[in-house]
Amino acid sequence: MTQKKHYKKTYQKSSPVAFRIGKVLFFSFVLFSLSFMGVFLYYAKDLPRPEDLSEISFQQPTKIYDKTGGVLLYEIHGDEKREFISLSDISPYVPLAVIAAEDQSFYSHFGVDIRGVARALLRNLSLLEPSQGASTITQQLARSTLLNREKSIARKIRELILTLELERQYSKQDILEFYLNTVPLGGNSYGVGAAAQAYFEKPASELSMAESAVLAAMLKAPTYYSPFGLHQDELLSRKDFVLRRMAELSLISQEQLLVAQAQELSFAKTRTTIKAPHFVLSVVDSLLSRYGEDFLRENGLKVITTLDWELQKNAQEAVDAYATRNEFFNAYNASLVALNPLTGEILSMVGSKDWSGAAYPEGCIAGKNCLFDPKVNVSMFLQGRQPGSAFKPFVYAVAFEKGATDETVVEDIETNFGIWGDQEYIPQNYDELFRGDVTLRQALAQSLNVPSVKVLLSLAGLKDSIARAKDFGITTLRDPSNYGPSLVLGGGEVHLLDMVVAYSVFASEGKRVYPFSILRVEDSRGRQLLVNKNEAAQIMDPDVAKLITNILSDNESRTPVFGSNSSLLVPGFAVAAKTGTTQEYRDAWTLGYAHNLTAGVWVGNNDNTAMKDAPGVVVASPIWNQFMLTSLPLLTP
Repeated sequence: MTQKKHYKKTYQKSSPVAFRIGKVLFFSFVLFSLSFMGVFLYYAKDLPRPEDLSEISFQQPTKIYDKTGGVLLYEIHGDEKREFISLSDISPYVPLAVIAAEDQSFYSHFGVDIRGVARALLRNLSLLEPSQGASTITQQLARSTLLNREKSIARKIRELILTLELERQYSKQDILEFYLNTVPLGGNSYGVGAAAQAYFEKPASELSMAESAVLAAMLKAPTYYSPFGLHQDELLSRKDFVLRRMAELSLISQEQLLVAQAQELSFAKTRTTIKAPHFVLSVVDSLLSRYGEDFLRENGLKVITTLDWELQKNAQEAVDAYATRNEFFNAYNASLVALNPLTGEILSMVGSKDWSGAAYPEGCIAGKNCLFDPKVNVSMFLQGRQPGSAFKPFVYAVAFEKGATDETVVEDIETNFGIWGDQEYIPQNYDELFRGDVTLRQALAQSLNVPSVKVLLSLAGLKDSIARAKDFGITTLRDPSNYGPSLVLGGGEVHLLDMVVAYSVFASEGKRVYPFSILRVEDSRGRQLLVNKNEAAQIMDPDVAKLITNILSDNESRTPVFGSNSSLLVPGFAVAAKTGTTQEYRDAWTLGYAHNLTAGVWVGNNDNTAMKDAPGVVVASPIWNQFMLTSLPLLTP
């Protein structure tokens, strides 16, 4: 018997179970290897050739339209801008920033970062949801240039195969160069060459360390983090995170980190063709939260919005017509929002004047220390501003609900309302005159302050007025203990969009509808993914709403203060309107409506700088009046 047969026979006799297990493991390994090779060959047979990275699967743009579907407002990555440049023509800070942000093991892994996958898996298991991935730069390159982003196991297998092939055929520098030239970087910019021109108006070779970190920060979600979008603060915060990671990985020194963090960034003016930019960007933000970055950029969605393009043009023209004039009053910004009060559809939105930024005040850089920043949507995202007397109708409505009438009399005399905010509260009327006994109709129509405080404290009640304002759609009055009798004079901070929603309750005879901007969303095959339908809720007695409307449209009653031919009148149309002005003229408002259109205008300065003798009726009402005068005829059957 040979020695080999002896060992085999002895092993079988001494450990038959172990022998059988060994055979099973051996054949299992062989079977697994054959299966893996079979799967590899099956999915590899129809894959694009990694040796030809020009075979790019171009993505379908998402298109955003007005309510008719006939006016294209914006294309997400339409008319793609691509500029292929060699790695030597790219600032050396860009690869460092990208590696720190996306793939710190880029130079040591074989295409797949095993430790990164393990970290992501543990993170996802701890959160019980797939929140964190571990794609390397090579995987991202394979996915973005040679595959679609279909969420399936088959696509992941194809991605893995292509990743290994890319690593086999190309050097790390070649892979990095391909990646930096093809990666999406917001809007229609692909690659750092196009992005450097779009965001900083310079070649990629001249990008500073901080600018390079900005582009690396955008890679995570280029639409969300776009410098021209709604999340510039988040972008700059992530830029600082990338810089810190570069320092932690010893890619830059601590001294370089401090210099880069201190650099004042100046972004280029927006060159992208976009209609109704503030409105469209709010729509994009809503789509991002619903569908996510990848789905939005790559699936050819058709988005039909609520925007009325003709009304939008009227709104922009009205703001533009008075923007320069209002600078005489040291008022540098304005915003206008209009709704359909019956449905809640946002029909027009001018978030700030001069989206192009051509009229930036001298010395204003990237929106800092500015009287206005054209990229900020004042109507929705600026920190709340006091509405002045524009808040009064909500308080009067509560008083009417509790039994007061427009003929109820209050006394308009100088009154000390006691200690509020550590000092005596003795409000004055706008014209510093007192009129004795006045009816509630006169007090509201003429916007008298002293009678209005008495209505709040004696007839409506502070807590009930705050509660009803919330019912109307005011979202910023959270803690009643923060407010006193000045609430009725606009002592609480609000947003313009909220005020337009709240006034729509009066326009619709007591019904409240929530504002929305998207009518429907379709995929590339015409299948409807989303259809928005708004239902109105009756939150107020229709008679009370009609009474408020009657008072706010009573030109005779307001004439003693506003004159008989003020800009609150819209000839040929029945409209109700109310102005508001805050202390030291920091904010000026006009809110008003017809039965089928509610519009609001805010005028002021983003940094809260006071205007000069600029009440709402002087700087805001003319904008509102022009918009209503040009828009109501378009809505009248």
